[in-house]
Amino acid sequence: MAARLKIPGMLGELAAEFAGTMILILFGVGVVAQVVAGGFGDHDSIAWAWGLGVTFGVYVAGRISGAHLNPAVTIALAVFKGFEWRKVAPYCGAQFLGAFAAALLVRWNYTEALHATDPGLTIKTQGVFSTLPGNGALPVDEWGALRDQVIGTAILLFLILAVTDAAATPPGANLAPFIIGLIVVAIGMAWGTNAGYAINPARDFGPRLASFLTGYGGAFRDQTGYLYFWVPIIGPIVGGIVGAGLYQVLVGRFLPTAGPQEPGRLPTPATENVEANRG
Repeated sequence: MAARLKIPGMLGELAAEFAGTMILILFGVGVVAQVVAGGFGDHDSIAWAWGLGVTFGVYVAGRISGAHLNPAVTIALAVFKGFEWRKVAPYCGAQFLGAFAAALLVRWNYTEALHATDPGLTIKTQGVFSTLPGNGALPVDEWGALRDQVIGTAILLFLILAVTDAAATPPGANLAPFIIGLIVVAIGMAWGTNAGYAINPARDFGPRLASFLTGYGGAFRDQTGYLYFWVPIIGPIVGGIVGAGLYQVLVGRFLPTAGPQEPGRLPTPATENVEANRG
C-alpha cells in the first residue's frame, strides 16, 4: 500500500509563499540592480531574469502552497476557483513579507553600486525596486499606467489558468513552472513600456517599502511627485479578476470535467494519481 500524501498545514503554506516570493524577487530586483547600478545587461536580461525568478519560485513553493507568489493570483483564484477566502489575507501577507525581505537583501548587497551611481538615492535608481509610469522617462500618467497594469495582469491570469487547468492541456513532466516563467518573460518583452510590468502587488509594494526604509524618501511617488504606489496594487488585482473571469467565460466552462483538485495547486502528475488511487 502506498504511503499517504502528507498535506501541509497553513504554516507550511505560508512559509512556501514567503520562500517562493523571496526567490522571485531576489532574481527580479537583483537583475534590475545589476543593470541600473552596475551597467551589466539590458532590457532582455531583465525580462529573462524575472521569468526565471518566477520559474524557480514556483518550483520552490508549488507542491506546498500552489506557488501563487502574487496577491492578484490569490484573489483571482478565490473569486473564480474556490480557493478558501480565509487563506487570502495570510497568503498575501506572506507574499509581501517575502518580497520585502528579498528587496532588503538586494539593497544591502548592492549598497556600494547604488550609492556610486546615485549618491542621493533618487528617482534615478528607484526603479531598481519599484515600478514607475513610463519607466520614469516616457509621458505616461497614472491612469495610463493603471490601464496597462489591468491589461498585463489580465493576460497573466488568463494564461496561468490555461496552463494549470487539469481539464485543459497542462504541461507534463513538471514543466508548468517553466511555462509560467515564459509567460512572464513574454509579458515583460511586450508590456513593459507603460508601467514596468509589475503585474504583482507584492512584487512592487514589498521592495518599494524596503527602499523607502533604507533611504529612498520618494519611494511612494513617481517622477512627477504623484503618490503613485497604489497603481501597481489596484491595477493587478483588478486585472487578475478580469483575466481569470475571461478565461472562465471563454475557455474554462467549455472544458470537460476534471478530477478533484485543490484550487491553486499545480496539476498532480498522472503517475502520482495512479499511486494515490492504488493506496
